[in-house]
Amino acid sequence: MATPTYKHIQRWVKAKHGFTPKTCWIAHCKALAGLPVTPAPNRKGAKRAVPCPCAKRPPIMDALRRLEVI
Repeated sequence: MATPTYKHIQRWVKAKHGFTPKTCWIAHCKALAGLPVTPAPNRKGAKRAVPCPCAKRPPIMDALRRLEVI
């Protein structure tokens, strides 16, 4: 399988956990897992403006594992 896009990850999380994660949350979780993430072109500064909430991390990490991203 090709690397899943953020849309695939969002759909999986929505179907299994009932919420749609923001793309910035997915990028934050990928960075926490040690995967390379390029900063968004509209990002201002080095600090994350919207980090992933702690309660939303387990479902997103589950999606990354299930979709074989990590």
